[in-house]
Amino acid sequence: MTGQDWIEKDFYAALGVSKDADDAAIKKAYRKLARQYHPDQNQGDPKAEAKFKEIGEAYAVLSDAEQRQQYDALRAMAGGGARFQAGGPGGGAGGFEDVFGSMFGGGAPGAGQRGRFQSAGGAGFEDILGQMFGGGGGAGFGGRRAGFQAAQRGADLAAATELSFRTAVEGATVELMVDGRKVTTRIPAGVNDGQKLRIRGKGRPGAGGGEPGDLVITVHVATHPVFTMSGRDLRVTVPVTFAEAALGTSIEVPTLSGEPVRVKVAAGTPSGRVLRVKGRGVATSKGTGDLLVTVQVVVPQKLSRKAKEALEAFAATSDQGDVRADLAARAAQG
Repeated sequence: MTGQDWIEKDFYAALGVSKDADDAAIKKAYRKLARQYHPDQNQGDPKAEAKFKEIGEAYAVLSDAEQRQQYDALRAMAGGGARFQAGGPGGGAGGFEDVFGSMFGGGAPGAGQRGRFQSAGGAGFEDILGQMFGGGGGAGFGGRRAGFQAAQRGADLAAATELSFRTAVEGATVELMVDGRKVTTRIPAGVNDGQKLRIRGKGRPGAGGGEPGDLVITVHVATHPVFTMSGRDLRVTVPVTFAEAALGTSIEVPTLSGEPVRVKVAAGTPSGRVLRVKGRGVATSKGTGDLLVTVQVVVPQKLSRKAKEALEAFAATSDQGDVRADLAARAAQG
């Protein structure tokens, strides 16, 4: 993506959010559109593919606070308006220099700085873009002279990708369109939703022999109907009947690989207890996690007459006592 793209493309409109939308609103809008236009859901549809790329570019910029600030400032400059006009009466703020202050972290410059912007061989709008996007150019800012340019590291770029849950667990090689070029990179196994990956040297080229910037990829992981990921561990909730929990049993538990495992549920297992199956989690370069099985005791919604009588008989003969006897006392502590 070039500086001209930033001027011409309305990233807020691409995501359908207002310019003052917060990070949560931007993320929500992106995820909704990404699911709608994902290539897996629209195979052979070039319009959907183009839209998916468009919203990916928009989110990559707007989800990065620094790039969003630069984008807003550049659009304000290109569109004119009060922020782009010369200072008001008495040399007040609100002009061209303020835009640079917001983009590069400085305050409103003084008269000496204004003189520097206007000199250096007639630096123009292209030179400004060169500073932002790593371009070359002849005369520039800060004492840059024709024929000489100090080494300058290239700018970092941001991108986003959405993975299925299984792909996030197993890892995959993905292709991204970044800055008008295709970047192929490996997503490691066990990446979590919202995690940012820094790919060294895949950002914008450096200037004057400087090293290239990095590519920062934000990964979004789709939810799974059964499993969740917790670090290197996988979690699954398995329902059991009251009788199974009370008397004990052996149950079959699904795994992400498709091969079920048998897990022993001890007699008297309460709802919410977590059972650990070693080595059935996420396999990463740092080790393999476990499968954590949460037992959920299912209470029947309807009972037959005989079942109800049997349960009442059980309650009458049960020696559990008052299970809430000390609840009020513990609630009053602290």
